[in-house]
Amino acid sequence: MKINKIRYREYPLHIYALLIVLSIPFLYPFWWMLINSLNSPDQIFGMPRLLPSGWRWDNYGEAFRYQPFARQYFNSIYIAVLVTLGNLFFAGMAGYAFGRMKFRGREILFLMLLSSLMMPIEETIVPNFFFMKTFRLINTHIPLILIPIFGAQGAFSTFMMRQYFITIPGELEEAAFLDGLSAFKTYLRIILPISLPVFSSTAILTFLYSWNCFLEPLVFIDSVKLFTIPLSLANFNDSYGLPQWHLQLAATSVSVIPILLVYVTFQKKITNAMAFSGLKG
Repeated sequence: MKINKIRYREYPLHIYALLIVLSIPFLYPFWWMLINSLNSPDQIFGMPRLLPSGWRWDNYGEAFRYQPFARQYFNSIYIAVLVTLGNLFFAGMAGYAFGRMKFRGREILFLMLLSSLMMPIEETIVPNFFFMKTFRLINTHIPLILIPIFGAQGAFSTFMMRQYFITIPGELEEAAFLDGLSAFKTYLRIILPISLPVFSSTAILTFLYSWNCFLEPLVFIDSVKLFTIPLSLANFNDSYGLPQWHLQLAATSVSVIPILLVYVTFQKKITNAMAFSGLKG
């Protein structure tokens, strides 16, 4: 078995220096958020600094005491995880059906699926609200889980899966069918193991969508204990309605951690899948 090794080209030092300079505009906002999460409110909008002035670590503790931020943090995590798993499960099978199976009305159904991507979420939020209200699901997390799975985000995930599955050689399925595997077992044992790149990409995009979602929680959620991270960050205000910037920046800094972990985890799987796609027996 031979493994095609990835060779990295060595560039002159001035190329790396140029890349570092070009990365500063992208990294500075993130660095500004981190250093000002440790400052007092009157130090945030002063002269730009590279390091905090006060090192107020209590800003993070105060952010969790100001409102039930730990509960809201957990809400976002478990909702995003369920939405991601649901999308991978349903979009994977739907994408396989649209991409590899032939059945009557496949093109029409796929066209209807694509048409759902052309409608902005603002057009569907009102019908979805009354639909969930009919089943008394308002002020629960169920709409925040079902709508991304079976709505536009689910349609987009299905489209990504389908576009990947149509590139898989048909000989793999023919060999599986000759061995007596059903369509579902072929998908489970043959297609899934070689589809890690598209599943990882879909997982990243779906998790980010659910984690950053603001409009649906704003419409469906009333209780502060049921808030997700986006609603929670907008709720760090004083009695006059003015933002508590030091608490908001501290909470935002903490909210970035799951996104980084998900991206690093699945990005590594994408890289590994691409690297070992050149295996030869």
